[in-house]
Amino acid sequence: MYSAMLLTFSIIALSQFALYYWRAVLAGVAAQPVSDRVLAAARVDNRRLTAGDFPMLSGLHDLTPALLPGPSNLTAVRLYHNAMERLGKIAGARIPAIATWSERERMVCARFAAVQIDRRLQANLALAAALRSS
Repeated sequence: MYSAMLLTFSIIALSQFALYYWRAVLAGVAAQPVSDRVLAAARVDNRRLTAGDFPMLSGLHDLTPALLPGPSNLTAVRLYHNAMERLGKIAGARIPAIATWSERERMVCARFAAVQIDRRLQANLALAAALRSS
């Protein structure tokens, strides 16, 4: 009995740590600057990303080819964005603080997608330059 309870608490603690770590990585990538060419391609007004820009950036991310191997999909971020959108709609009228927080989280998702697009474009340009110089 004691060992089962200890295993359960360990799994919960490890899951919580993994979620916090993933969220920290998401915020760290989203904090990086986004180039003007990505903002222009996404048709972002006033050069400021909002939470509503995520669907456009997600579609643009799908259109940019990943020439270098590595994890570069937005599956987990799309799920997180959709969860935050639902939470904002449910709690929006009753608890405005949660709605504001979910909006900020959705904006982090949009910035993450924009940075990923920028990274793909830079990697593709570097690869094309390397192929030309060879």
